[in-house]
Amino acid sequence: MTATQPRSQPQPPESQPSDSPAPESQPPESQPSDSPAPESQPPESRPSEAPAPERRRLFADLTPLRTSAHYRRLWFGSTVSWVGQGMTSLAVSLQVYDITRSPFSVGLVGLFSLVPLVVFGLYGGAIADTVDRRKLGLYSACGSAVLSVALATAAFAGFHRVWFLYGIVALQAVCAALNSPARSSMIPRLLPPEQLRAANALNSMVTTFGMLVGPSLGGLIVGFAGYQTAYLVDAVAFAASLYAMWRLPSMLPDRKEGGRRASVLDGLRFLATRPNLRMTFFSDFCAMILAHPRALFPAVAVLWFGGDARTAGLLVAAPAFGALLGGVLSGWQGRIRHHGQAILIAVACWGTAIAVFGLTRNLWLGLLLLAVAGYSDTVSMIFRNTMMQVAAPDEMRGRLQGVFIVVVAGGPRLGDFLAGSVADLTSPAVAVTGGGIACVVAVGALALYGRGFRRYDALDPTP
Repeated sequence: MTATQPRSQPQPPESQPSDSPAPESQPPESQPSDSPAPESQPPESRPSEAPAPERRRLFADLTPLRTSAHYRRLWFGSTVSWVGQGMTSLAVSLQVYDITRSPFSVGLVGLFSLVPLVVFGLYGGAIADTVDRRKLGLYSACGSAVLSVALATAAFAGFHRVWFLYGIVALQAVCAALNSPARSSMIPRLLPPEQLRAANALNSMVTTFGMLVGPSLGGLIVGFAGYQTAYLVDAVAFAASLYAMWRLPSMLPDRKEGGRRASVLDGLRFLATRPNLRMTFFSDFCAMILAHPRALFPAVAVLWFGGDARTAGLLVAAPAFGALLGGVLSGWQGRIRHHGQAILIAVACWGTAIAVFGLTRNLWLGLLLLAVAGYSDTVSMIFRNTMMQVAAPDEMRGRLQGVFIVVVAGGPRLGDFLAGSVADLTSPAVAVTGGGIACVVAVGALALYGRGFRRYDALDPTP
């Protein structure tokens, strides 16, 4: 699951067809002679572009959507498919509970999804650095659509077996582990480096919107039309993603390893020798493992706020709402050059918000603090993704995205386990506040240790 600022002098529409990927390093003199380079354009020829930075100071920069038709289709397709996947995720959980009446059985759905995602995440990244990423993304998206059709067919036929649902969920996770590195690695080939930060902000809105809207729609559709309709809608939703992938050009990785297959170990060795990229993962661990109180929300909803399941739902939704705002209100980030500093500050803000949340007993203040934490997490994620895409060579982007999947999928689960264990040994307040403080202390230690990370300059990226 991230270029620092929009191009100040965009290409004229006729100089670059919207259906071709934006060049990353094409010199101005290589452009067609009948379409002048941006540097040669007189200021008076583009008066409408001058106030653009002011309009984008607060809200998300939409330049990637305007300049690249490929990225625009990919973004729209991802939005639709994320909503569909959110619907299916809830529908499967509801169906498992409907069959078994067992919360433990419902919990196993998450396990059957997590394990393949972690196991195949690294290998999916290696495959994305070996084969045509367009084909990998297309085939894996086709696999996800076929699995949704299988769920719908089984529901229409009255075949209600828990083992079947678990198997489909596991296979869907495998497809996601293959699709995500391929999709993320293609974005730097579609956009120039200065637009990658804006693109990652837009991508963060896609995932958060899908997680917020998808389950809500899934619950409504299951309630009114049954499980089969929710699964069928998800299968149809994949059509947008498939169309976007199909329209892309070939995306073979730019490899310097000859014909040898990309190795997971080579990717890990590369990461071990690149301190700035390595620090992006360490900083995320500080937040996701030390200060991740999500598992305690059902308990604190009752113990702290005297609420019920609806209160717990609000606690879960607050960070997601803040994360969505982090993407919507991301225009200011284009002026930030030192991405490492921004990541450290954002993670420290996450830890501080979580620590103060553990001290409050006012529900609305608690929701505000969780929203601040979610906003900070999105800011950190945008800059971390941008650093990986800009500072890493193309031949390693898939494998780094595979590591990113493992961290994003596994880190919060470890955080849930740690928070639950500490709360059981002490109290929820100690687990939440102590975890937030530990996060701030840990990220402070990283700031002292990683001087190069603090000095990382987006205009001169060093992995």
